[in-house]
Amino acid sequence: MIPWLDERRPAFPPTDQALTDPDGLLAAGGNLSVNTLVDAYRRGIFPWFNDDDPILWWSPNPRCVVFPDEIHISKSLKKTLRKQPFRITADIDFPQVIDSCAQLRQDSEGTWITDEMYDAYIALHESGHAHSVEAWQGDELVGGLYGIAIGRIFFGESMFSKATDSSKVAFVHLVQALSDAGFVMIDCQVESPHLLSLGARSIQRSDFRRFLPACDERPEKDPWQGLKDNER
Repeated sequence: MIPWLDERRPAFPPTDQALTDPDGLLAAGGNLSVNTLVDAYRRGIFPWFNDDDPILWWSPNPRCVVFPDEIHISKSLKKTLRKQPFRITADIDFPQVIDSCAQLRQDSEGTWITDEMYDAYIALHESGHAHSVEAWQGDELVGGLYGIAIGRIFFGESMFSKATDSSKVAFVHLVQALSDAGFVMIDCQVESPHLLSLGARSIQRSDFRRFLPACDERPEKDPWQGLKDNER
């Protein structure tokens, strides 16, 4: 059994109480307010649920992460980066990025971004916590990603691609900007071939928790301004 969180004042249990089947399920209920979400991410917890489900909270073990100095750029991706086929921006169109990610999840028949989740992350963006990186061809948004930045950790949520390598190029620019700003880790939640190809790896939940105090540390500079300064 998992605990049901109070809707007004949710109190998350320790993450080592998460189930092993399904992996990482920790709690249900609560709310998706900005304060609740920020508190959850600081503890290494994130929401993930289908339209007909209650709010479900997760802390999987192991945890997929990217350390900025371990990013892997393949020969083919290096060639794409040299060609500069995309204009990379930050926080230009967060709503369109999250909407594109939601459509991709619906098409893949996986867990998708519900209307409730959409509204919650728009609120996180408006409060300065959630950010997007976009890849453009002309005036068309062809790739991107979004996530939550707290202290010196970036908690990645989703990415999408409508053109070859567009999300990978956006991710490379993100990692470079985060590295320059002194971020220590990018949380990718769970493994995927796409993430593994970029240098992601899985670590134990106990090891992941050791990095969470970095949420209370100020970055050396603003990575989003750095991305905006480098817009092409």
